[in-house]
Amino acid sequence: MLDAAIIQKCADPSLTPAVVEQFVQAVGSPDPLAVTVKSGGRLILVPKAKTPEEAMGLIRQYVGQAVVRVGLTQFPAGVGIKDASELKPDLVDACENLRVGTKMFAKILRLVAKWYGSPTSKEVFPQIFEDAVYAWKTGEFEGVGVFQAEDPGGEVESGDANVEPQDEKQAPVSEDAKLMIGQSQKEGDVGAADMRIDLSRIGNK
Repeated sequence: MLDAAIIQKCADPSLTPAVVEQFVQAVGSPDPLAVTVKSGGRLILVPKAKTPEEAMGLIRQYVGQAVVRVGLTQFPAGVGIKDASELKPDLVDACENLRVGTKMFAKILRLVAKWYGSPTSKEVFPQIFEDAVYAWKTGEFEGVGVFQAEDPGGEVESGDANVEPQDEKQAPVSEDAKLMIGQSQKEGDVGAADMRIDLSRIGNK
């Protein structure tokens, strides 16, 4: 569970603390240094980072070759940059990761809400939230690349809706991977179950 102080200090103010907490619970990691690497729908086991420097080394090693998710919000490393040298250690700073992650998720919520016709009913929010979480995991919603899409603006009425995280849908990795720098081809095995590949014994480049 996220500390209320870090939510208040770092999270996007357009999201309620309850929504922030449920978002991180649904997609994130309790470890600010967590680095998740997937390629072709398969989870690649990488050494657990013990320092920000180790985490950044892993990110730079795999970004552009695989889907790399980072930190509390499992933010997709590589979005919005053209070269791995542009990656900043902020990615593994808990506050900064929560800031950029919740800001991006708030935009995705607005994109999904717009697709629904911008409903004002609080009862619709759980469905919007679920679709936004799925879009966060896959990188797209209704054929639109959500991480690079323009923010439609507006507000999403969540009220005090208590969103229960849904069972994870099997997310196609291909569109997500296309958002990463240097990735030009769609990955195969869409919908395939995760397979673990242990590369931790291979020396870093």
